Amino acid sequence: MFKLPDLPYAYDALQPTVSADTLHFHHDKHHAAYVTALNGLIQPGDSRSLEAVIRDAPPGKLFNNAAQAWNHAFFWDSMTPTKGAPSAGLAAAIAAAFGDLAGLKTAFVTEGVGHFASGWVWLVAEGGALKVISTHDAADTLTQPGVTPLLVCDLWEHAYYLDHQNNRKGFLEAWFDALPNWALADRQWSAAQGSGEAWRYPDPVAA
Repeated sequence: MFKLPDLPYAYDALQPTVSADTLHFHHDKHHAAYVTALNGLIQPGDSRSLEAVIRDAPPGKLFNNAAQAWNHAFFWDSMTPTKGAPSAGLAAAIAAAFGDLAGLKTAFVTEGVGHFASGWVWLVAEGGALKVISTHDAADTLTQPGVTPLLVCDLWEHAYYLDHQNNRKGFLEAWFDALPNWALADRQWSAAQGSGEAWRYPDPVAA
């Protein structure tokens, strides 16, 4: 069975962009519900990684709950209360793809605002370059060959409504300015280049 990963920071660590109330609600209720549902859909003794479950699952309940469990865990790790900056190598890739960090912010916010209804906005590596994409509902990057996610932001309203109401643009702008975990993005960029392993969900444990 899969466990709900703990948050890598205190509930109040991301304020004011993401409040403690939102994290309690989002992590302890929404994310936990996906993990609980996922565990009810897999067979006892199934020792596959969550990544394998997602890639093997047909469209439907198993895929939706598995992918949402993964997406949320990666989302928590995509944020940090410690403001940082991309490494020199990643910064060069950002400059090549978007001009500069401000250009990446514009692309990221524009993609997120333009995505209709629920989903996720991602910074990804593909073919040796960076791209900004969005996926709908539970869809993630694991089913897209050759794509490595560097960062993700949740576009579902429960991710931001308590703090920003229906202002998705304001949320995404504040999120990009304050919360991206560039250390994670650096590691993922290195993994995409063949150096090191990409981020994985914690392995399942015996029930």
